[in-house]
Amino acid sequence: MAKILIVNPNTTASMTKTIGEAARAVAASGTEIVDVTSAMGPVSIEGFYDEAFAVPGLIQALLNARDADAGIIACFDDTGLDAARSVAPFPVVGICEAALLTAGQLAKRIGIVTTLPRSIVPLEELVRRYGFAERAQVTACNVAVLDLEKPGSGAEEKLGAEIARALDKGAEAIVLGCAGMADLAAKLSQKFGVPVVDGVAAAVKQAEALVGLKLTTSRRGSYALPGAKDYTGLLAPFAPKS
Repeated sequence: MAKILIVNPNTTASMTKTIGEAARAVAASGTEIVDVTSAMGPVSIEGFYDEAFAVPGLIQALLNARDADAGIIACFDDTGLDAARSVAPFPVVGICEAALLTAGQLAKRIGIVTTLPRSIVPLEELVRRYGFAERAQVTACNVAVLDLEKPGSGAEEKLGAEIARALDKGAEAIVLGCAGMADLAAKLSQKFGVPVVDGVAAAVKQAEALVGLKLTTSRRGSYALPGAKDYTGLLAPFAPKS
C-alpha cells in the first residue's frame, strides 16, 4: 500500500475533484489517493503573483498529512516545490517536472500547451530549469483556468486548436500545461494520434516509483530542514521549529 497526497494549491474544490479522479484512474491497485484542496490562497494560479500567495496553503496541507508516503503538487507551475521538499516528511513530485520527464522518454520535440499567455514565461523558466529548453516549446490556448470547467466556454475547442498548431510547428508529443486539463489527456491523444501527457497522471506513477524504491528527499544541502527561527504576523504559524 502507498498513500499519495495530492494537493491542489488553489482553493477551487471542483478542480481538486477532477484532479483526484485523473489520479485514481492511473494509480496502482495498492495505491490510496488522498486529494486535498488548499485552505487558503487564490481560486486559480495564473502567474507569479497568484503563485506566491498559494505557497502557505500548500505547505500547510503537506504538513497536515504526515502519514502520507509521497506528495504531489497539482499545479503546472510546480508551485512551492522547493519549499515543499524542504519540509515535507516524504518525497514531493511536481506535475510539470513529472510531465516533462515522461514526455521526454516518448518524443524529442515537445509542445506544452498552457492556459493564458501570462503563464508562458513562468513555464519557460521551469522548462530551462529542468533541462528541456532545446526540446520543448510553451504556448497558450488563451483559456482562463476556471473556464476549463465552465460549460459553453469553448475551452476544449481552443485547447484542441492550440495543440494542432503545436503539432504543425513540429511537436511530436504534447504536455497539458494545467492540472485542470487532467481529464482530457486520453481523449486528445486519441484525437491527434500522438502522446498527450497529463502531469497529474505522470506524477502519480513517479510518486509510486519513489515509494516502491523506498527513496525520500535528501536532507543534505539544498533540501536540509530549515533552521528554527521566528516568523512574524500572519506567517507566525509557519515558523520552523527545528
